[in-house]
Amino acid sequence: MEKIKVGVLGATGSVGQRFIQLLENHPYFTVTHLAASEKSAGQTYGEVMKSRWKISSDIPAYAKDIIISLPNPEVTKGVQLVFSGLDASIAGEAETAYAEAGVMVLSNSKNHRMDANVPILSAEVNAHHLDVLQFQKTKGKIITNSNCTIMGVTISLKPLMDAFGLKSVMLFSMQAISGAGYPGVPTMDILGNVVPYIGGEEDKAEIEPQKCLGTVKDGIIKSADFKISAHCNRVPVFDGHTVCVSVSFDKKPKKEEILKVWADFQGEPQKLGLPFAPNPAILYREENDRPQPRLDLETGRGMTTVVGRLREDPILDWKWVVLSHNTIRGAAGAAILNAELLYKKGFFN
Repeated sequence: MEKIKVGVLGATGSVGQRFIQLLENHPYFTVTHLAASEKSAGQTYGEVMKSRWKISSDIPAYAKDIIISLPNPEVTKGVQLVFSGLDASIAGEAETAYAEAGVMVLSNSKNHRMDANVPILSAEVNAHHLDVLQFQKTKGKIITNSNCTIMGVTISLKPLMDAFGLKSVMLFSMQAISGAGYPGVPTMDILGNVVPYIGGEEDKAEIEPQKCLGTVKDGIIKSADFKISAHCNRVPVFDGHTVCVSVSFDKKPKKEEILKVWADFQGEPQKLGLPFAPNPAILYREENDRPQPRLDLETGRGMTTVVGRLREDPILDWKWVVLSHNTIRGAAGAAILNAELLYKKGFFN
């Protein structure tokens, strides 16, 4: 089957670079459209990125000769899907323009996340939220990722919510500096330090999981009703968000029941055998000092949610630690997995 032509918006940024890397030789998609700011427009991707490429692998050869344009759906030339890594300051208007032009938009920006009929799609968690796309008024549709901090948390909660119900959740995040984009946090602010504030993060961490884990009714997504309290911190780790989670359940499970639910969990991506689907979706580490970003971040090519340290909580019911790769599972990789789900479900026929 002929590959779907796709584009990357914000192609020169940290998330955009990860899209360029991960989409090389993809079996469903071929990149033909790259967009960025006026500083880069009109130049080839290879020229612009000579000194700006910040990923350990080389710039993929396929992307080097693509001419960068401004974000403009009129120059997409047959593109059916764009992956957006645009800054929130311009993402809302640009993504809407692509959707109005009939292009499917998979966004990493916050702008449309809380729109009632825009899914915050996590392919293993809420594939049924795709039902609301028919109620978007644009010819093309907009789908968003969640905030990268809560991506792995929501995946760890989904099978437990289905099995035991959720009452309340407490989150304490230790977020990598790459989550701030490039150039990120100033050196003298982060080395040997912990910054106990990240603008807007706690609000997103307290509302987005509820929408991700919500239900669809009358063409809109109704958020789940459990409560969340979040503390978000920046730590001197390059990649990988670690989150300590405490949870109270409607029906308190035994430890072995939680472990079995995690081990058995399979979402639509695993059942469909999608290229970017991690298997297992959730991996539990038995060691007392795991997961760790240095040791566990690349599990499942960076797409597996790694959990550990499951133990009883003296205030709530149970607590554990979640690790997820913030630029792969929490951003570009998750959006590509969402696109694969759309492809398999016939959205591009």
